[in-house]
Amino acid sequence: MGAALQGADDNEGRWLTVPRTVAFVCHEESVLMIKRRQDSRVYPGRYNGVGGHLERDEDPASGVLREISEETGLEVSHLRLRAVYNIDPGGRQGVLLFVFTCTCDSPALSGPSQEGELHWILREDLQSLPLVEDLPQMLPLILDMADEAAPLFVHASYDCNDKLQLRISQVDTDVDQFQ
Repeated sequence: MGAALQGADDNEGRWLTVPRTVAFVCHEESVLMIKRRQDSRVYPGRYNGVGGHLERDEDPASGVLREISEETGLEVSHLRLRAVYNIDPGGRQGVLLFVFTCTCDSPALSGPSQEGELHWILREDLQSLPLVEDLPQMLPLILDMADEAAPLFVHASYDCNDKLQLRISQVDTDVDQFQ
């Protein structure tokens, strides 16, 4: 099937998403977090993993590795897909977020990131930070996943009071059913 037969140009009335990635880089008992700049349009002053938008020619794994390299200078290994989010902020367009974990042998960073301040945070101290709103619930689940665990599937939306709502499911690989 050629590109013209994919139907990608027929999007009238359809849900559209922007693909993004985020990674939580681990070194021993610490996780690399970025404190977003106060003037950032997205999550100002909040802590998150490292990531960003996918480029046109990238798959999610390539995109997150590029973002890690650009923002931190780190070489990472053991890249694992941990979750796929469908984020509905209430408009016509949403975000499809691919969440990864990985490890690095050396915590030496290449310098400051344009996105914010990079900090190695002990896992036990993560909950004391002003995290992006889903992370208090999701980060312990993601960081504690077994290497062979199937990724989580998350639908994120907001209620009438603008409070985040998360629906989480996971494919049980033994019986091929959703939990």
